Amino acid sequence: MIEMQVHQLSHRYDEQTVLKSLTFSWSGEVLGISGSNGSGKSTLIRILGGLLTPTRGSVAWTIGDIDGTPTYFRTRIGFVAPYLELYEGLTVRENLRFLCDLRRIVPTNNDLDRLLERVQAVSFADRPYGELSTGQRQRAKIGSALLHDPSVLCLDEPGSNLDAGGRQRIAEIIDQLRSPDRIILVATNQPDELTLCDAALNLSNPTPDIEPFS
Repeated sequence: MIEMQVHQLSHRYDEQTVLKSLTFSWSGEVLGISGSNGSGKSTLIRILGGLLTPTRGSVAWTIGDIDGTPTYFRTRIGFVAPYLELYEGLTVRENLRFLCDLRRIVPTNNDLDRLLERVQAVSFADRPYGELSTGQRQRAKIGSALLHDPSVLCLDEPGSNLDAGGRQRIAEIIDQLRSPDRIILVATNQPDELTLCDAALNLSNPTPDIEPFS
């Protein structure tokens, strides 16, 4: 079982309120978070993923038989976002091995090769991250988020800087990862990315609520 409960969530940056009294729950597989620029998509997904503490309110995850905050479950959350980067001086493969060390994961070379192939990063796996194109960097970051087979996968603008082939690969990865034991959050305004979701929370609505897709 995996479920998320959000209660009276609010967040402010100085004098600007981005989220206000947001309450909802989700126990499906893939949830889209949409809304106009400045509506709080990135803020919300950062809070849900444990990267940001809300000004008010709470987020609770239930994973298996355990209840906890996003911070408590941080080791079971994967995150991809434009503002999160890998180490520029290390190759993609070295970055992945370094992250494995931090997470106390002991992968075989075959494990890493399969992961690199999944995100179509084999051709540049041994090049320094700092020398990669923006699209290649995005593929590498997606690979880093999948290293530990997360129970919660947060994707903030996952198709950012990807060509049509890369966006198609994102769709395939999401479909492969769909599971009753995993929640995938996708913050985006791209219609093709929202079609990958089971439902969406539109933060531009005066009273945001989850709307299932038919």
